[in-house]
Amino acid sequence: MRGRLIAALLLGLGLAVSAPSAPAEEFSAGGLRFSDELGGFRLISVTGSGSTSDPIVVVEEITQVGPAVLTISGQQMIASGDGPARKASFVNLAVIKVVINGTHRVWTGFDLELQEVLKQPSPYEDGLSFDQLGSFSDEPFTSDSFTLTRRMPEPYDRVRFYDGSVDPGAAVRFNLFITDPTPASVFYLLQEPHLIIAADPEAAAQLADATAETPR
Repeated sequence: MRGRLIAALLLGLGLAVSAPSAPAEEFSAGGLRFSDELGGFRLISVTGSGSTSDPIVVVEEITQVGPAVLTISGQQMIASGDGPARKASFVNLAVIKVVINGTHRVWTGFDLELQEVLKQPSPYEDGLSFDQLGSFSDEPFTSDSFTLTRRMPEPYDRVRFYDGSVDPGAAVRFNLFITDPTPASVFYLLQEPHLIIAADPEAAAQLADATAETPR
């Protein structure tokens, strides 16, 4: 029953995903490797090259309340005209994330944070960011379940989605952009859903702002 529900949710988002016989550990797309090795969630599929016309599409299910960390490694591949793809000296990724709420709690917001060194904030100087240089300046960061977005570039690279909800068993879609002119061999994307914290939206926003000032 649960497998059919997840399949129906993904089909509703225009994605066809076959259920693996066992939890996925790693997928490759666009020259990069995506892994759920740090736990808290499971990868279902990763496809695409990372361009705006062919974004990386990451489908996953978060099964725990705490942060889930997606590990990304390798070198991005780019096409040069009609020639073969080659390794890029930078990261320039358009990403669509489809996240299934595999917990028993309603999500009222969602944070995404980039880290070049695990458990350490990503400073401006390391280059890794949610399009800090404006490579995709005409493209907004959006979600189909949250109507508001707040980008927090300092003291860490974080995007917060809020003003909405995701029920248990439902899926949420995020459109985002990741750039790095001096890429490391591995970096991390922290994903942290927010739980119901207040019935009043203004009070919830104030509490979210307060917690945003405390780096993890």
